[in-house]
Amino acid sequence: MTPIRAVIDTGALRSNLAVVRARAPGSRVVAVVKANAYGHGLVMAAVGLAGADAFGVARLEEGLMLREAGLTQPIILLEGVFSAEQLSEAAVHRFEIVVHDPTQIALLEEFTGSWRFTVWLKMDTGMNRLGFRPEQYLAALARLQALKVPPREVRVMTHLARADETGSEATAEQLWRFREVTAGLGLKSSIANSAGVFGWPDACGDWVRPGLALYGVSPLPGVTGASLGLTPAMTLETAVIGLREVPRGEHVGYAGAWQAPRDSRIAIIAGGYGDGLPRSLASGSPVLFDGERVPIVGRVSMDMMAVDVTGLPRVQVGTRGLLWGPGLPVEEVAAHAGTISYEMLCGVRQRVPHEPV
Repeated sequence: MTPIRAVIDTGALRSNLAVVRARAPGSRVVAVVKANAYGHGLVMAAVGLAGADAFGVARLEEGLMLREAGLTQPIILLEGVFSAEQLSEAAVHRFEIVVHDPTQIALLEEFTGSWRFTVWLKMDTGMNRLGFRPEQYLAALARLQALKVPPREVRVMTHLARADETGSEATAEQLWRFREVTAGLGLKSSIANSAGVFGWPDACGDWVRPGLALYGVSPLPGVTGASLGLTPAMTLETAVIGLREVPRGEHVGYAGAWQAPRDSRIAIIAGGYGDGLPRSLASGSPVLFDGERVPIVGRVSMDMMAVDVTGLPRVQVGTRGLLWGPGLPVEEVAAHAGTISYEMLCGVRQRVPHEPV
């Protein structure tokens, strides 16, 4: 028995990719698989998403893992490269690169290899994170077009800071800034992340860059993935590893954070902050056994937590439960932890076995 495991539904990944394509019918799809594919397993998820037009990763090392696994699709380094050595490695593996800083253009100006990169030139339209400001953008583009080793293609891109706020004036302003500068350039564009695809259909551009939606989770607050036609790809399973009969008035766990209000039957289940489950999951947060919710009691420990299964005699050592999955969406669990579903998924540690179905 594996006490805790992440079961990955690769069929759900393919279904979610089809939903994204239907939402953005005029766009090609960059499947964003950075951060260990949002906790789903980098290579496993990429294989499941092999129908995407390209993969997006944050860093060179993630791209190398995909190439080592035999994946031949275009791979975009979303943070770009930061040294001549990284640029040479990117050329060897035929990576596409995002350029968001003058130092990255300088690296390309010194590049003497024969590989012609596809370059994604990023504009900072208001997020103030990465990219050239609108007034600097055309000068950066001119430097790229003057390279001794000219790019195979230059594409233009930006990132939306508040796309999950449908109707946001800030997003409308970002779109206006981007289009004002890039209109008439004749270059392929990429704007929308998952929230952009579902909340701002006019922002899709020639390429979309979904991440969270591909894993079956809603990028919009107050909206379920199911209502968007998405299917959760991860079921995080646990198992009971011990049972305690706790008399009324006794305490459970570190600091005695929970006190039994009655004679209670407490199950100790596998999973804790060493597996990526945040310590902020408070007493009362649900765990699912055979479709029935039971509350976490006390503090999450490194490797385990306690749940109150009083009145559920069928729960025994070895009984499997769900930390999230069918009947218990990760969006809901994240709310109990005071965080977002992105952090919950990305937090699943690599020590947790990932098993495809």
